[in-house]
Amino acid sequence: MNWESYLRGLEEKSLKGEITQGDLLKLAEVPTEYLPLMVYHAGKVKKYFFGNEIEFCSIVNAKSGACSEDCKFCAQSRHYNTKVPVYTFLEEEKILKGAEFAQKIGARHYSLVLSGRSASDREIDKMGYSAQRIKEKFPKLKLCFSAGTLNGEQIRRLKEAGFNRLHCNLETSESFFPKIVSTHGWRVRYETLLRAKGLGLETCSGGIFGLGETWEDRVDLALTLSKLEVDSIPLNFLIPIPGTPLEGQQILSPREALVTIAIFRFACPKAELRLAGGRERVLGDYLGMANFMVNAHMVGGYLTRAGRDPQDDRKMVDGIGLKLL
Repeated sequence: MNWESYLRGLEEKSLKGEITQGDLLKLAEVPTEYLPLMVYHAGKVKKYFFGNEIEFCSIVNAKSGACSEDCKFCAQSRHYNTKVPVYTFLEEEKILKGAEFAQKIGARHYSLVLSGRSASDREIDKMGYSAQRIKEKFPKLKLCFSAGTLNGEQIRRLKEAGFNRLHCNLETSESFFPKIVSTHGWRVRYETLLRAKGLGLETCSGGIFGLGETWEDRVDLALTLSKLEVDSIPLNFLIPIPGTPLEGQQILSPREALVTIAIFRFACPKAELRLAGGRERVLGDYLGMANFMVNAHMVGGYLTRAGRDPQDDRKMVDGIGLKLL
């Protein structure tokens, strides 16, 4: 196998939108010594559409725990004993404080995230009011929301309130999804994304890797998101949580993580790739290397876990010559 020719060809096919499942599956076999070259060609795809720019985004857990769903990786499911904090809709001042923090650390996007299968109409009202308050105080922040599976009317109300983007992770391939979640189907998430697109909202949808899925599942998700033409793809890496069914799952190696990122870069050349949960521990010393393939970092912490100091992320980005938006 001529790996140099193959990787150069992947770049060319990606730029033309001609990537196939077979092309992407071969990435899983890339020898270790060719990983830097893989990152180089994936980085060229990213640079072609986005230049050397990278951005930060931040989230707030606006409603935590007691979720009715049984996602096997999640600390917020009421089916598992994880000792995660449980509270209903967060106080307005704490949401505003989160927005202030997001602006302070240089985040461009700030997202309100609610646990649960789908937000109630009352919660939609509260989110809408929060969006209006945030826009008044921090007009430069772009607002996102993650509130489960929603109908068109709920999405429309949130758009009118000032949200720019809907987030709803597909998590994994449609075929593997039932092995991870039994209380709802993959298709309802897909349909929520279609509703948001139909209403003119930007869409954010990605997955979590290390659940026990195959390379075929990862490629399938990447190609699905490519066809959906989502604007943003968060890439999460499982850090097993005690009390969940996946607490004994082995985390991915840095090599697997880098190849997974490359798969999504080549499959979705025009989408923003965002490194999210688990990036620090899984990628470790190779986090800086991954920067050349992605567009953003989720900084300041995740839903139930703390992240690393945003200043360390800023130093890392500056140190390798990327421009922070």
